[in-house]
Amino acid sequence: MPELRRDPISGRWVIIAVERGKRPSDFTSVSQKRKLKGFCPFCPGNEYTAPQEIISFRPPNTAPNTPGWTLRVVPNKFPALQIHGDLNKRGEGVYDKMNGIGAHEVIIETPDHLASLSTLPLKAVEDVLWAYYLRITDLKKDVRFKYVLVFKNEGEPAGASIEHTHSQLIALPIVPHIVNEEMNSAKKYFELRDRCIFCDIIAQELESDKRVIYQNESYIVLSPFAPREPFEIWILPKSHESYFEPQGKSFSLLADALQTTLKKLDTVLEFPPYNYVLHTSPFQNEINDYYHWHIEIIPKLTKTAGFEWGSGFFINPTPPEEAAKFMREAKV
Repeated sequence: MPELRRDPISGRWVIIAVERGKRPSDFTSVSQKRKLKGFCPFCPGNEYTAPQEIISFRPPNTAPNTPGWTLRVVPNKFPALQIHGDLNKRGEGVYDKMNGIGAHEVIIETPDHLASLSTLPLKAVEDVLWAYYLRITDLKKDVRFKYVLVFKNEGEPAGASIEHTHSQLIALPIVPHIVNEEMNSAKKYFELRDRCIFCDIIAQELESDKRVIYQNESYIVLSPFAPREPFEIWILPKSHESYFEPQGKSFSLLADALQTTLKKLDTVLEFPPYNYVLHTSPFQNEINDYYHWHIEIIPKLTKTAGFEWGSGFFINPTPPEEAAKFMREAKV
């Protein structure tokens, strides 16, 4: 019989359609393994096609905006929001609006066109995480911004318009609605029980071990109890951390957790398209006892249709316990 499951953090309900019982082989998607084809603006030698780099990881004897880099961050050539100007908040009757002020940046994760986060050296994955942290920390200084959303679109079905592996960030003058929902729900739980709901979930998942995919000394990877999509995965620090920062001045263990997870996804689902997002506490409330930063990874295996749009429910044909088992047993 199908199950209705409620996500305790967002309050969102999902339908686990167990009678559909889809295994990894039942999901058909075009493999996202890279093939060098045509001109790529992110490849070395083509730096002139992108805006001037904001930061880069490169040997000291190489000049900015030239080859020799191992990672670059550049403004998005076609930004969703503009960096220059004032917010100019105003009303129009019952409607509110403001100027589209923000920052939109691209993290080019490697000069190797054929590589991905799952195939790069672990140190390179750690550098990507450092780039996220450095850019968030810098953008936080701009009083116009309240939040920075880091995200990755892997593969054309997930929204990537350029094949070369990269991620993006957008600095926003408002806190995203989904993050606000998580924050408010977590705060209510803390006020009722004097405990962090994320910490309680981690403790319960470690005890039951039904949905744990991977763990190391500092991070846990799990299938959430009420996943929106098949093989949805969350990565969380085991200790309470309300905002994204390196543990002990290192991202090595987080890089291990992230890359191991992506390698398992590639093994189980044959290089699927996916999105991931980094959720962290907003700038004005970074240090708190009730919220817990995390990374959400969502493979693009199903399509959102009328029922989902009209109801806010998601239908997931693969129970998270089964997805976690496939992932846990995948050899990488």
